[in-house]
Amino acid sequence: MRNILLTISYDGTDFCGWQRQDDAVSGGEAERTVQGEIEKALEKIHKEKTTLYGSGRTDSGVHAVGQAANFYSPVDSMPAENYVRALNAFLPSDVRIMAAREVPEDFSARKSATSRVYRYFISFGDTTASDNMRFTWLVKNYTPNLERLNKYCECLRGELDCSSFAASGDDSVSNNRYIDDAKFFIQKDRWGNDLLVFQIEANAFLWKMVRTLTGTLVNLDKTNAAEDSMKKILEAKDRKVAGVTAPPTGLFLYEIKFDGIRRHV
Repeated sequence: MRNILLTISYDGTDFCGWQRQDDAVSGGEAERTVQGEIEKALEKIHKEKTTLYGSGRTDSGVHAVGQAANFYSPVDSMPAENYVRALNAFLPSDVRIMAAREVPEDFSARKSATSRVYRYFISFGDTTASDNMRFTWLVKNYTPNLERLNKYCECLRGELDCSSFAASGDDSVSNNRYIDDAKFFIQKDRWGNDLLVFQIEANAFLWKMVRTLTGTLVNLDKTNAAEDSMKKILEAKDRKVAGVTAPPTGLFLYEIKFDGIRRHV
């Protein structure tokens, strides 16, 4: 069978995360998930159950513009790129297949990934446009200091023990992760208003790690904390010293990279 890699975009607002939920909730129906919706569409095309393997899980309410997932196709005659149109015909409007291509049989969207890029979008001021409400975190009475924020980020490089940003209940074997880059920048929304964007790239992330990093960094900036404050929080290896976990609304899985150095930490 052929191995097909998908690039997937979704609005996570009305999903219970990426991962298929096998247990039924009250009423007898499983929670709605991105993986589940795409697998239902694949079953309609293949006339048999097809498992979709994601590059990683996103939580309830988290979005994606560059999620990657692969599956094995029993259909030999269908060009890989035709899965874009075929799947989108069966999918709800809050999930879109953006690209599809054939990859080697041993390729895995999860194991073959060399890094993952997330972006967190923050609105600031008294209010924000209605079309930002589902996709940003509105932080009121806040004017970001970009230089100070990026100074805090300087310690977020290389192999790090990220215990200070690990959520309770995370079942990772190790809290060490390799962070390639972390930075803030300003981006305009469609109305010309400024959005604060936090971008971070790493080999992998702990549960809620990006949201906790975002909440911590914004709080440090709001309180005009010393430049070495983030470094001290990181070195403490204690979740209690970090800040709030930012809401899922502003978080996007932005890109999965397969062409870098594969680091296992």
